[in-house]
Amino acid sequence: MPAPDASWGFGSTLEDVGGEIAIVGIGDADYSRASGRSTHEIAAQATERALADAGLRPSDIDGIMYVPFSGDQFTASAFHAHFRTSHDMWESEKGGGMVWAGSAPYDAALAIRSGRATYVLNTFAVAWATQRAQMVGGPGQVHAEDLYKQNLEVPFGWFPQPVYFATIARRHMHDYGTTEQQLGEIAVACRRHANLTPGAVMHDRPLRLQQYLDSPKIVDPFRKEDCCLISDGGAAYIMTTVERARDLDRPYVEVAGVGVGNSATGVHWAEQGAFTSTPQVFAAPGAFAMAGLTPADVDVLTVYDPFTIVGLMQIEDIGFCKKGEVGSFVEGGSLHFDSGVLPYNTHGGLLSHAYVLGIAHVVEVVRQLRHEAAAQVPDARVGVYGGYTGPQASTLILKRP
Repeated sequence: MPAPDASWGFGSTLEDVGGEIAIVGIGDADYSRASGRSTHEIAAQATERALADAGLRPSDIDGIMYVPFSGDQFTASAFHAHFRTSHDMWESEKGGGMVWAGSAPYDAALAIRSGRATYVLNTFAVAWATQRAQMVGGPGQVHAEDLYKQNLEVPFGWFPQPVYFATIARRHMHDYGTTEQQLGEIAVACRRHANLTPGAVMHDRPLRLQQYLDSPKIVDPFRKEDCCLISDGGAAYIMTTVERARDLDRPYVEVAGVGVGNSATGVHWAEQGAFTSTPQVFAAPGAFAMAGLTPADVDVLTVYDPFTIVGLMQIEDIGFCKKGEVGSFVEGGSLHFDSGVLPYNTHGGLLSHAYVLGIAHVVEVVRQLRHEAAAQVPDARVGVYGGYTGPQASTLILKRP
């Protein structure tokens, strides 16, 4: 892979944890529109299912990870209250969804290596569909509360998220000739995969390319099908050493590589020099180097996909095609699970599965590598999750032992 332009970002320096830890248990909460559930109830359901999948008890979990914002996540105290436990737990705010869904295994590996934890739970949940009626929660509120955006972007009309990414999409079209039909290829592939996945919010809502093109625009060039859902739901996964994973006598996948990339402009996206790139250009090289693999070795890809353009950019930024060539790369159904090219967001992604900020993407990769997925990629052995927040990106590479 060519060296990225360091003028606008950088890769984090990470210790080599490749092959040290494994994901031994996964669990999804129920995915839905407004359900009336709390985030704690959703996260607890996902955790119960991950524990059952791993064959573990709540008392076996001595490490827990969640996101460094929102204030309503499944902390150690919430875990103890739900499971009626009281043992010591290593606790970290470097987990949850988005970029941290991909980087959590790195921090868990360091905690396990140092003896601070044995089995680490990473979980994330949202009840944003339920909260929508009160006009609270969701990505809009999170971004509106950011001081950079309040003072330097909102006054100029660059808000909310569909406006940001429509601007980026239009620039990508100008620079590289990307078309609306090519954006539609992303939406259609995700919807087909959701139609095959029983728990997906859009499971019963088919979408064909012509339907996509006939849909009215909400912010040029986006239609509603280019934009993520707002959902209730969550997921969880459990990590431990590869040696303990073998002793559990349950299916597991190994963490082969992790990378983290950073944009120098942080949340002030309007000032990012490489306007049509993501920090994946800085995250992916380190992850593949740690894993001893290349993009050509990848059998299934999931990426954090709040809008179709973000999926397109990450496909090229991770290295599956040259910059600017992703439009033609995704044509002709190449992203479908049975394409033999690059199966992409095989559960439906944020566009059609559920908007739970990437943690379900990691769960889907694990299912693919265990050969248990609904839209199963034949003989999948290596899978990648691309996490994204705007200021940061993570690349997580998993492999079947």
